[in-house]
Amino acid sequence: MGDVPASDLLTGSDTQIPDVATLLAAAVASIGGAERPGQVKMAHAVERAIESGEHVAAQAGTGTGKSLAYLVPAIRHAVEKRTTVVVSTATIALQRQLVDRDLPRLAEALGPLLGTELKFAILKGRRNYLCLHQVQTGVPEEDEGPSLFDPQQLSALGRQVKRLNEWAEETTTGDRDELVPGVSEQAWRQVAVTAKECLGAQRCPQGAECFAELARAEAGEAHIVVTNHALLAIDALEEFQVLPEHDVVIVDEAHELVDRVTSVATGDLNAAAVETAARRCGRLIEEGTADRLKEAAEGLGILLEDLPPGRIDVLNPALGNALAVVRDAAHACLTALGPEKKDSDPGDMAARKAARSSLEELHETAVRTLEAFKPEMAERFDVVWLEKPFVPEGRPKRPPALHVAPIGVGGLLRTTLFERRTAILTSATLTLGGSFEPLARQWGLPPLNEKGAGRDALTAAEGLARTATEKDETPEIVWSGLDVGSPFDHAKAGILYVARHLPQPGRDGLADAYLTEITELIEAAGGRTLGLFSSMRAARQAADELKDHLSHPLLCQGDDSTSLLVKQFAEDERTCLFGTLSLWQGVDVPGPSLQLVIMDRIPFPRPDDPVSSARSRAVAARGGNGFMAVAATHAALLLAQGAGRLLRSVDDRGVVAVLDPRLATARYGGFLKNSLPPFWATTDPDVVRGALRRLDAAASS
Repeated sequence: MGDVPASDLLTGSDTQIPDVATLLAAAVASIGGAERPGQVKMAHAVERAIESGEHVAAQAGTGTGKSLAYLVPAIRHAVEKRTTVVVSTATIALQRQLVDRDLPRLAEALGPLLGTELKFAILKGRRNYLCLHQVQTGVPEEDEGPSLFDPQQLSALGRQVKRLNEWAEETTTGDRDELVPGVSEQAWRQVAVTAKECLGAQRCPQGAECFAELARAEAGEAHIVVTNHALLAIDALEEFQVLPEHDVVIVDEAHELVDRVTSVATGDLNAAAVETAARRCGRLIEEGTADRLKEAAEGLGILLEDLPPGRIDVLNPALGNALAVVRDAAHACLTALGPEKKDSDPGDMAARKAARSSLEELHETAVRTLEAFKPEMAERFDVVWLEKPFVPEGRPKRPPALHVAPIGVGGLLRTTLFERRTAILTSATLTLGGSFEPLARQWGLPPLNEKGAGRDALTAAEGLARTATEKDETPEIVWSGLDVGSPFDHAKAGILYVARHLPQPGRDGLADAYLTEITELIEAAGGRTLGLFSSMRAARQAADELKDHLSHPLLCQGDDSTSLLVKQFAEDERTCLFGTLSLWQGVDVPGPSLQLVIMDRIPFPRPDDPVSSARSRAVAARGGNGFMAVAATHAALLLAQGAGRLLRSVDDRGVVAVLDPRLATARYGGFLKNSLPPFWATTDPDVVRGALRRLDAAASS
């Protein structure tokens, strides 16, 4: 966007803007902090990237103060150039930290130096905002499942919708994340619309009060716009503009970027969705045309029930025929629906918009799924699989669903992000196996050829990069990697213990030797343990078998909401908490409540995971090491994130215990260990138990 204003209100002043060092010092002083070398180093790297247009990947460990390190140069750039900088995060927690804490403090501290009021805003996808038209006069969302016949489910849904209608009278933002406690997805669908279903501010009777439009307007006037990776992906994928014009984007929690973009780019198709589309258009077109789509839904549903779940490499003729019938029936309904009637009343227009949106998505997904099978296996860009969700007894059954996802998103990110804007990618975990390359290749960045990077990781990364981008006839992309370090002395503050003496983990749950090891480690630590398990089944097994044998309280994910469990764990120093994936990355508990992190096994993706296995196969087909590019990289990232739960402040001390002996014995163990913080390492059970007892005694004194 350069020097073009984001809006007439995005004004600067004639005041000479201080340099980044001065602004950072003022920001740090205003919050009563101390200057951190890593923070200063990162701030200058971000400033250089913005000025030069060269991308930078900056790894900044916990305690570095990375949000100030990128916000200060971003703010300076936005004010000086009268433009907008977008900051994208993976989690709501970080969004709230930026908008509720960091940016208000910076606005107060830097405003006098900048000579203008700092404006910032948060922007999410339209479906995250309550739609006043949908609440007041809109088309109710048809139920899509067996709960239609379940009075208990309907009663709960009715209570939630009533609460949403009451909330609509009170809320000033309509932001779903501000509704606490939240509501089910089914209830939220009654009061929200997608961008394609929206009437548009000019046509909607509630357009002037629309929460989504008000949020967009506020974002258009802001120097800094905070959003999420999903909306960043939608902005890249859709033909219409979602985010304000911007020339710089900062991607925090960048280790999550590929998964979030993949999720947005994944298409879903099941019989219930086809039935919903048929119902929506049934009132608007000739009955016989809509009936064809209903029949297509029935045929697809019967077929999917009979097919086995998992990745589909060869298109079953019957499935191909069923998809073609859905495609053609959806196209016929779209044709019958005709062009939009701009003079329709809002109610009719909303019904047509909802029908058109469902039909277009249905048609596009059916076409994409069929097209996915046309290239030779090694040349495919998409992977297709059938999911049959496991549903606990007593809950409504969910229908089987087809999914189609991109094998790689590097090409998409390269053309829509790195070739158009300056990107700063940051996280506490960006180097895997000692190199930025594994993640950079997944993002679609060219090789750095940095010295010291593991050959397997580089070769594997190159294979995935070729899978993602295919053609290299693109503008040169220049980037650099920077590790600004950590304020923690990992070798003195933490121990990495690998239980080399244990058997390799099996598929039949945790062996007795593992349960004994967990018990002895927890008793030595005096509780204070976060147990990170590779599956919910393993976490529950460990909790059920150890709860009556431990001397300390034990909580397990699923016993209550995760946030309440983490709060209880933090407040009671002797309590232990077991759980799975969300705890690997979402727990921040400094102090003596957390002195032992246990990981039951190396968190490789499941061998039958459709996307991971397709990516691995694609890398191998291009001469790369599929295992290192996909499975080992996935495991390294989660291991690093899990180990990062231990030290959250400079006074923290403790042990990271990995029970899987392969970390010490397998060839890939070196790559995985090089992805972890540089703790002092041991495989001696007596040494680690003695250390834990001393830590417990010190914390208790």
